[in-house]
Amino acid sequence: MQTLMNNRIRAREVRLIDETGQQLGILPIEKALQIAQEKNLDLIQVTEKVEPPVCKIMDHGKYLYHLKKKENKGKRRIGELKGIRLTFSISDHDMQTRASQAAKFLQKGDKVMIELRLRGREKAHQDIAREKIQKFVEEVQKTIPIKIERELKKEFRGLTMIIIKS
Repeated sequence: MQTLMNNRIRAREVRLIDETGQQLGILPIEKALQIAQEKNLDLIQVTEKVEPPVCKIMDHGKYLYHLKKKENKGKRRIGELKGIRLTFSISDHDMQTRASQAAKFLQKGDKVMIELRLRGREKAHQDIAREKIQKFVEEVQKTIPIKIERELKKEFRGLTMIIIKS
């Protein structure tokens, strides 16, 4: 939809609002255009749903900026759930690499699911697996403050935990 402004407005009379927000009442279109030109601003039709249409005296660029800002206000970024998978025999360097990746996700506002898969005989050593996840959480916490959204949970294939930025 294109905004109607200045000479493109087809109504005979308009309800006029000046640049400060004051209502000037219902005026003929010629008078409204004259007032806008005297102030070196544009006459912009804000709504055509009412009779007579509402027009505002303001800068066209500023009006477009406010429309875009209003449109983007509803589009807030909702954090996604990102996954970091650890293994039972993960090395310290790999742990640090994954911790820095998790910190990047958290910085963007995403949630991070930490998953440690247990296979075969590893399932018998869940205490060691819990320590590994705690060590990982401490490593992440060195770079960014975090909050645990879902505590460490035992699942069929291993252990999981969800953390968010605090």
